[in-house]
Amino acid sequence: MKKIIMAIVVTVMALPTFAQYSSGDFSFDKSSLYYGARIGLNMSGIGGDASMGTKTGMTLGGVVGMRVSNALFLESGLYYTQRGGKENGTTAGLNYLEIPALIKYGIQATDEIAIIPFVGPYFSYAISGRIKNKDLNQDQSSFRDGSFKHPDMGFKFGVGADYNKLYLEIAYQAGVANISKADPVTAHGHAFNINFGVNF
Repeated sequence: MKKIIMAIVVTVMALPTFAQYSSGDFSFDKSSLYYGARIGLNMSGIGGDASMGTKTGMTLGGVVGMRVSNALFLESGLYYTQRGGKENGTTAGLNYLEIPALIKYGIQATDEIAIIPFVGPYFSYAISGRIKNKDLNQDQSSFRDGSFKHPDMGFKFGVGADYNKLYLEIAYQAGVANISKADPVTAHGHAFNINFGVNF
């Protein structure tokens, strides 16, 4: 957890420097295409029959967006995101590669600030994960028989703010796929995340 917080602090402190050397501004009246880098905190859990409480992880990724009308944008990208849950001393880690497909609507609040609500689906595939319980001395794969599936999908919605190339967003992800391997037990991932970044 300390390493995650330190990585975010260092990145946020460096963002103004990155912005000074970026190739352009994220402007609704000038740019039709933009790229971005993101880093943030991810507070996730698991709902359904196999429910688990909140687990904190990191999100890291890159995005690309395209304007399709005056203030309407489509955005996608690739994220590495640490999700899962905690319950009764057991921690289930599910580390995903995630591709979102978001519709964003830009509201130019001032000459330099844009407010950007968004919504859309996301598609994820877990590339690693462990289920651990230190009290019981257990450490095993999150994808063994009776545990979790690799693929996941759901919907993401939230709001972002862009200021002079710097970007901040708050979002919620609601999983709709059953990620449990133990039929008929159900499990659905969900997460609240805060991402910082830069657009250029």
